[in-house]
Amino acid sequence: MKKFEYKLLDTRSGFFSGFDYKQLNEHLNQLGALGWEMVAMVSVTTAGTAASFLITLKREIQ
Repeated sequence: MKKFEYKLLDTRSGFFSGFDYKQLNEHLNQLGALGWEMVAMVSVTTAGTAASFLITLKREIQ
């Protein structure tokens, strides 16, 4: 049976605080090169406007 590990990225804090799309794209590509696959992206809204994103990634454990 395959086993996976998961990672959550929140664009409101840490590395992505004040993020731009180019920076986010580059970081996701770096994670993809390490075997991470994005499986979900949820928009977190405040007053009807997208304030941030919560991104879920997974990769197979060898």
